[in-house]
Amino acid sequence: VGVAMHGVCSPRPTPLHPSAAFLGGPGEGSLCTPSLGWAGEESGAGGKNRRVCHAAARLEMGSLWEEFNRLGTEMIVTKAGRRMFPTFQVKLSGLDPLADYVLLMDFIPLDDKRYRWGWGDGGRGLDLGVLSPSLPCRYAFHSSSWLAAGRAEPAAPGRVHFHPDSPAKGAQWMRQIVSFDKLKLTNNLLDDNGHIILNSMHRYQPRFHVVFVDPRRDSERFAHQNFKSFSFPETQFMAVTAYQNHRITQLKIASNPFAKGFRDGDPEP
Repeated sequence: VGVAMHGVCSPRPTPLHPSAAFLGGPGEGSLCTPSLGWAGEESGAGGKNRRVCHAAARLEMGSLWEEFNRLGTEMIVTKAGRRMFPTFQVKLSGLDPLADYVLLMDFIPLDDKRYRWGWGDGGRGLDLGVLSPSLPCRYAFHSSSWLAAGRAEPAAPGRVHFHPDSPAKGAQWMRQIVSFDKLKLTNNLLDDNGHIILNSMHRYQPRFHVVFVDPRRDSERFAHQNFKSFSFPETQFMAVTAYQNHRITQLKIASNPFAKGFRDGDPEP
């Protein structure tokens, strides 16, 4: 059983396929239309189950994400899997305290290109805003920049990452910051550890989903009403096997509390 959770940043949205046990129906009461404009909230949220339509998510460490985004965030992918930094964390509100919810993430390509880090535009750097209007800044540093290098490779197998505490009551999710610190990124197409599989030198948008667990036996009929999705543009990143922009390396080492051992020269915290 699949649920298509359409993102606002991809021309070809990727369907999610959570376990059928996590997909539900309208539950008790009528449908509702949420207010618009909450940070990260995706479009098309009208007609949702009342258990999810008032859900709101605030991205934690927003200023740090913005700092990385201004430089052009890079995330390491390895065969064994690498955790993200900054870690994706959100603070939830608006859930039904007594209802059960599952929280999950997926990652969608931002475009149909692959990239390389190199010289371009006569040494002045290439403005990727021309390639992708959603980018807020120039990815050009010391005459090097991210350059489009051709069509994207075939999409990696689509996967979702369920928060390990799922399912849990709304009250539990809202009590503290929700952290996806167990999530790992890999470029191993044969990965059997459940990590998120991404293509190196491709750009991605993380998406966060709140799914209401409906107890009704025919809940699958209404699965499209039982989730709400959030995207934060400042969390977009380039998947790499080694950092290309030295400023990203410096910022990761300076801001990652677990990178203390790398401050003397190892470029991959």
